[in-house]
Amino acid sequence: MIRSQDKISTSQAIVVFVSYTMAAGILSLPRTGVEATGTPDVWLAVIFGAIIAAVSGIILTKLSQEYPEKTFFQYGEHIIGKWLCILISLLFIEHFVTIAAFEARIMAEMIGFYLLRKTPQWAIIMVMMWVGFYSMKDGMGSITRLFEIIFPITVIIFITAIFMSVGIFELDNLRPVLGKGIMPVLKGTESTTLSFISAEVMVFLIAFMKKPEKGVNVVLIGISITMLIYLATVVFVIGALSVEGVTGRTWPTIDLMRSFEISGLAFERFESLFLVIWIMQLFATFTISYYTASLGLSQLFSKKNRPFMYGLLPVMYLISMYPKNLNSVFSLGDYVGYVAAVLFGVIPIPLLIISKMRKIREKTSEKYS
Repeated sequence: MIRSQDKISTSQAIVVFVSYTMAAGILSLPRTGVEATGTPDVWLAVIFGAIIAAVSGIILTKLSQEYPEKTFFQYGEHIIGKWLCILISLLFIEHFVTIAAFEARIMAEMIGFYLLRKTPQWAIIMVMMWVGFYSMKDGMGSITRLFEIIFPITVIIFITAIFMSVGIFELDNLRPVLGKGIMPVLKGTESTTLSFISAEVMVFLIAFMKKPEKGVNVVLIGISITMLIYLATVVFVIGALSVEGVTGRTWPTIDLMRSFEISGLAFERFESLFLVIWIMQLFATFTISYYTASLGLSQLFSKKNRPFMYGLLPVMYLISMYPKNLNSVFSLGDYVGYVAAVLFGVIPIPLLIISKMRKIREKTSEKYS
């Protein structure tokens, strides 16, 4: 059973959902989107990607709503049996562990390149992991309260920094719309969809909600908020740097912040402030993924959560340190996205169908018994 102090409201669930979604993708999305489309129409691909992510999230939500106050790790056995449930649950857990490791490594890469050039990556990653452990050791309630502080600060700073670039924004850089037709947009939808890693959080978030019937609202509002932020990012980054200027940059969103300064303000250059705030957002995604993985193991094997929290630390550290360079890190991110598309975009569909069929069969049996 879920502890009362871990129960969260609908608005808190939205904060957790968006905090999980807005991670490393926003820093490189303009580049990956332009590389995939080859046109300024990335913003259309973002909208299509959001729609696909929303559909996936709704399916997972409908599945979880069938089993109130239970995560997939608990109700999966009822749908597909014990051993198949264990197999799929372990795949889910492996995915969350990999996401946590990826976010830790991305954060280390950013901090090492922009802020602390002489600090070794292992030191940055270990600090993040132990702070994450401390933040989540008391359960979902404490995690949510932390994100309620981080989220509004992130949004305010992001909006301020993005719209400060209006002075270097050129609308012509976004033209022509659909100049090469719809096919480039459809090609770009794959990369933008992978940036909307979010649906999987519903395998456990519904269980903590005071009003699980509001789960679909959480998905739709959460995806909408993320989509608007991603849209603002790609529009202003491409509008300021142009399609050609974006393709040659590793972190175009950060480079946009470095392209302007406002004299006379407390912060004349915004990239350092933006980096600090977005590091908090990376930390949020890391924490949720870490907590979900440890929670899944504890529920799957009916053990206390704390030992699994400790046990996952070295595993995440080894995965985060495995990529040898930044290109390998991005390859790991692509792997995470493709795995998420299969695990949480394809598998939930037959699970929902089987669950509905079992419910109908049980009601029929009760009726004639």
